[in-house]
Amino acid sequence: MKVILASGSPRRRELMEMLGVACEVRPSGAEEIVTSAEPEKVVEELSRLKCLDVAEGTEGDSVVIGADTVVAFEGEILGKPKGIEHARKMMRELQGKVHQVYTGVTIAVKDRDAKRVVTFCDCTDVEFYPMTDGEIEGYLALEREGEAPVWSDKAGGYGIQTAFGTKFVKGIRGDYYNVMGLPASRVYHELKKLGVLK
Repeated sequence: MKVILASGSPRRRELMEMLGVACEVRPSGAEEIVTSAEPEKVVEELSRLKCLDVAEGTEGDSVVIGADTVVAFEGEILGKPKGIEHARKMMRELQGKVHQVYTGVTIAVKDRDAKRVVTFCDCTDVEFYPMTDGEIEGYLALEREGEAPVWSDKAGGYGIQTAFGTKFVKGIRGDYYNVMGLPASRVYHELKKLGVLK
């Protein structure tokens, strides 16, 4: 059965490969509309929207996996930084404290004429070490050659799998891979329950 990842995230694709699941990557083009401000409900809603958008345009038997990740601090969702000032504000808020990373996942299995859909959310607590202003400025100045700054395309302004995570993540409670954008072991076991994996 064909497995389709409704996400353009290279990290999610890598995690699916680590699970031994070959995926076709087909990002959703659906407009992201949410009706809740609660992080858990937002990611579940968006993962379902992306998954079902791609599933509707898929012929034959298939499994479509959609996902959405947000970072939240004191109940407020932190998106991707809108610019360096926004990124600086996020880093100052998060340093020395605990925040949450939520990933919603929806799996749609189209098998003959039947369609089964499962949606769930995973949450991981992440604690940062305190950071000096110099350390924050050093991080904000980082960029890959010829590319945008490393913080610019990441929810909360950081990636746990980067040099930033190596230096400043004090600890986590929950699934490490969830912070990368996909609670991989939960996805694996849900696929088993759905009969997609043996």
